[in-house]
Amino acid sequence: MGGGAMSATQVLFDAPGPRARRASRIGSVVSVLVIGAGLLWVILTLAAPRESGGITLPGMFDQSRWDIFADPEVWSFIGEAVLATLRAAAVAAVGAVALGVAFSLMRSAKLAWVRIPTAWVIEFFRGMPVLLMMLFILLVASTGAFWAVVIALIIYNGTLIGEALRAGLAALPRGQREAALSLGMREFQSKILVEFPQAFRQMLPIIVAQLVVLLKDTSLGYIVGYNEIIRSNMNNLSSFFGNRYLFSLFIVTLVIYLAINLSLSWFARWLSRWTASGGRKPKSGPADPGITDPTSSIRIADATAEARLSEGR
Repeated sequence: MGGGAMSATQVLFDAPGPRARRASRIGSVVSVLVIGAGLLWVILTLAAPRESGGITLPGMFDQSRWDIFADPEVWSFIGEAVLATLRAAAVAAVGAVALGVAFSLMRSAKLAWVRIPTAWVIEFFRGMPVLLMMLFILLVASTGAFWAVVIALIIYNGTLIGEALRAGLAALPRGQREAALSLGMREFQSKILVEFPQAFRQMLPIIVAQLVVLLKDTSLGYIVGYNEIIRSNMNNLSSFFGNRYLFSLFIVTLVIYLAINLSLSWFARWLSRWTASGGRKPKSGPADPGITDPTSSIRIADATAEARLSEGR
């Protein structure tokens, strides 16, 4: 039996020979050296003093470029910017999920006069850039920067979440609806009480991944005047203290965004494994590729739904 497994493995691919393994090791070493040399060049370039207007300025890692962070008021200002970003993201996330639920139900309705206009609306907003939507809301509705950011994020991400939920509904086995109808439920009751909870659970990791994208898109509020992290740090603080602190403020802003987004990405990967294991303790392993690209799982669910329809014909 072990020999059969070995022969099946050999059919799939040829084991690399000594020459191929040697070339692979050499390529790995060369790649590490090239990457290390590139990082060293970047660090040395940033650390070197530079001339500007006949004045020699210290390197980017000089203490004089970081001394503002000893001031508690600076961290208080940065904290307010972080809270402003999280506030906009939280309100937009709740609204996007609610709108996505509504879109998914309307998009999967049997009534053509509901389903077709909803599909047009979804395609229209999916094709509109989020920044353009923010500017339109700000200029036409005069909502203010906060609501321009939030409403645009709700509409754009709501359409994507709605498509994910619709694909999840379409990919469910037809027996789920037939069993609900046989118990005396109407079609709408079956969709709300039986089908939709299963589709929502199936697509929950994809929804969380889309909310990670939503959080990053709050940075577009910089253009419409909303004081999120980037505008507060890279514009307001750098204007107040001077451009000599621009690099240090950039690094602090980058670290804050990485900490928030990586935490949410980790949660999305954990949630993907947890839902895949049926609520049991998730096993460690590679994450669902749909977490990296939320639209990939939508395409997979669409393909599954089409296959089920073709089987039913």
